[in-house]
Amino acid sequence: MEVAADNLKDNQKKVSTLRLGLLSLCTFIMLILSPNVTFAHCDQMNGPLVSDAKKAIEQNNVNIVLKWVQAAHETEIKEAFNQMMKVRELSPDAKALSEKYFFETLVRIHRAGEGVAFTGIKPEDTPIDEKVMAADKSIELGNLSPLEGLVAKKDLPELTERFNKVMSLKNFDINNVEAGRAYIEAYVLFFKFAEGETEGHADYGHGSDANVGVTSHTPPIPWILSGLFLITTVLFGALYFNKGKQ
Repeated sequence: MEVAADNLKDNQKKVSTLRLGLLSLCTFIMLILSPNVTFAHCDQMNGPLVSDAKKAIEQNNVNIVLKWVQAAHETEIKEAFNQMMKVRELSPDAKALSEKYFFETLVRIHRAGEGVAFTGIKPEDTPIDEKVMAADKSIELGNLSPLEGLVAKKDLPELTERFNKVMSLKNFDINNVEAGRAYIEAYVLFFKFAEGETEGHADYGHGSDANVGVTSHTPPIPWILSGLFLITTVLFGALYFNKGKQ
């Protein structure tokens, strides 16, 4: 009886260990396949989209944000903007809610154009990858010094070319939406390369219906993967070791 009880306990331990191992493996697979893992800052309250949205409200000019979405979605953004501008005058609460609605609509449609699901607008203190911050600073300063040491030397010529394209298109007329989309296309290409992505980029503007900034913004996550591999290996190793002792 005691032997049978011990065997039962051992089997239960093995099953529990196996379940934990499978859970870790599933988590690993989900992280690899998830399209929502991103270090980009387009969905943050202090990101470029919401910042432009606030300018659009201040100046009562929706053209300021239209560069962030496909031409096919202009009407939806304009309608959301007009509704928000009317409702926000009713009361302080109406102002806060209507502006939040507009911000979320803009970010949602932009991210849909990137092929990335909308998961809400993140708070201002959300961590941002250092390369993203450095790329932003480079555009602000007009030189690539913030990215020094963050990008491989062999990639500097391509990075410089993309940066120069951004700077050449930066001072566009805010009411020229097509020029704005050309700038955003160059902007996203620059950021993708600065983050380590070297694949091509779909056409953004020029009135086309091509996906806007088609990219998953998938960052390098070797530390996560290494940790999961370690956990899975230890769990299955323990299971194998226990089995060998029988």
